[in-house]
Amino acid sequence: MPAIKPSSIRDLKDRINIYDVVSREVTLKKAGADYKGLSPFNNEKTPSFYVSPDKGFYKCFSSGNSGDAISFVMETERLTFTEAVETLAKRFNFELEYEQGNSRAREERSLRQELFELHELAADFFREQFLATDKAGEWIRKYWTDGRKFSLETAEEFKIGFAPINGVKLGELAVKKGFSKEAMEACGLFYAKRGIDPHRMGYRFRGRLMIPIRDHQGRVTAFTARQLEITPKDDPSHEAKYINSPETPIFHKGNLLFNLDRARMEVKPETPFVMVEGQLDAIRCWSVGITTAVAPQGTGITESQLRLLKRYESRLIVLLDGDSAGQKAALRMLPLALAQGVEAAFIPLTDKEDPDDIFLEGGHEALDTLLQRELEPIQFACKAHMPPGERLTPQGKAKAIREVFSIIQRADSQATQIEFVKQAAAAFELDEDATINDFQRFAGQQTPQASPPPAPAPTPIPAPVQQIPVQGEPKRRRAVSSVEQDLLALCMLEPEIGSQVAHVVDPEWIDRTLPEGKLLDFVLNEFLNDMWDGPNSLNEHLESADQKTLASSIYFEAKPQENPERFANAALKQLATKFVERKSKEIRLEIGRKEATNDHPAASALLGELFALNQLKHKPPQIGSLFS
Repeated sequence: MPAIKPSSIRDLKDRINIYDVVSREVTLKKAGADYKGLSPFNNEKTPSFYVSPDKGFYKCFSSGNSGDAISFVMETERLTFTEAVETLAKRFNFELEYEQGNSRAREERSLRQELFELHELAADFFREQFLATDKAGEWIRKYWTDGRKFSLETAEEFKIGFAPINGVKLGELAVKKGFSKEAMEACGLFYAKRGIDPHRMGYRFRGRLMIPIRDHQGRVTAFTARQLEITPKDDPSHEAKYINSPETPIFHKGNLLFNLDRARMEVKPETPFVMVEGQLDAIRCWSVGITTAVAPQGTGITESQLRLLKRYESRLIVLLDGDSAGQKAALRMLPLALAQGVEAAFIPLTDKEDPDDIFLEGGHEALDTLLQRELEPIQFACKAHMPPGERLTPQGKAKAIREVFSIIQRADSQATQIEFVKQAAAAFELDEDATINDFQRFAGQQTPQASPPPAPAPTPIPAPVQQIPVQGEPKRRRAVSSVEQDLLALCMLEPEIGSQVAHVVDPEWIDRTLPEGKLLDFVLNEFLNDMWDGPNSLNEHLESADQKTLASSIYFEAKPQENPERFANAALKQLATKFVERKSKEIRLEIGRKEATNDHPAASALLGELFALNQLKHKPPQIGSLFS
């Protein structure tokens, strides 16, 4: 695959604003010159994620992650560097240039990008079949409007399609468009074991209603296919009411929620997410004005899905089907929600109630009626462990309360746990203090204390480095920085100063045992050789991901100095002093060894070096006057 030209990557980064990239994933609020929001990498309640549009960098203080727009897309969408660049280019309508030209589009696409494009092609194809004027098209539209009671406008909104019973047009179209063999085999649309020949391939979806599954960015990643009367009997999955795309490089059902791409734009504290069981339930909700409805891919709700929801809103109304499977799914979800800090409320349904029917008959107002049944998490858990119409025996209560304890234990704070235990005690009519004691004993049994590891051997603690005051430094910056870090930040922020510093600093002064020392050495070398290209130098030439993260973190936190020249000179003096003290210790030890062996000439020479070092300490080189 041809490499993307570095100049094209730089042009792309100049074209896009990191705010526009990040705000698709994180709700950002203005914080001075920056923006802040909840971390997309960690579960947190207090925002520690900052974005600086001026610098083009982000910094997550809870996870330590930092970087630019490209690294953000790499982290949040789990892409390679090339895939992230291509994704941003497509999103912002930017045409990339490749080292070997741009004549063969297929060769220039990564596999993931091909799969996104192939699924978009398939969605358009299935949509055309749904709208076709032939008998199959008329039949599927009648099924949609008369059988499912949906409008054609709703079908257009969700790009509902139809997979023809027989035919090879989709495969022919994909081959004609130049999709690679790897993409055709990996997409899950075809059984391609006999080779990429559209006339010989098997088709996973035949004679079914097609519902495109989109990720939270609106990209088609998979399909759910609904069985119909006309689904052919020879289809391998004929008996299955619904069949889904298999897992692929772009589709992992545990990481995705149906309709999140639309719902996340509508959700607010007063209108939280509503979780229903199936895609058609979510579509029904949307059609009656409940625009925050989402659905998992199956009944297995995952921590990843809950974390995804919490990026946009921490409150969630759970409205799963009233049958046994739906209620068990809600109960399995409860401890996951507590662990993630998601405030889930549950609306219990009877086994004869179905959200699709409820909203078809009652419209948007039906939700207000259902909310009157709303149960808080522990209320729901306790009710689920009480046989309807029966009083639990003491033994039954003991068993049930232990089941509820195992759920409460997943809550993310001890105070919350105790409050939940009190609610459970009230629900089961138990003594509150005794129930709290039982829970604490239960929690201790579930998390036995391991034997403490042997204490590590004591290590010498280095003397703290005197901190140069940084004007306007934000309170969120917790770590004490070294002089190397302060000087590095200044040089990255003030290129003219950086160039002067590079001509003054002796590389030996820099403590390269520190990660920021290695970075300072790299940056000053870039300045010295007239190769410094701002943040692009950090991304293009640093070797490891750790170095890039540290560099972008330091650059993000760097604040302009009122008098950068004075700041630089103070840092140079401190850097030289550190070096002198470090080197003087080495020389004194060597002098002692020489004198012990009566090598007095060598000892005298070392004393001369020590004198020269002291001169450096008292008169370190300065910038400004030398370059004025």
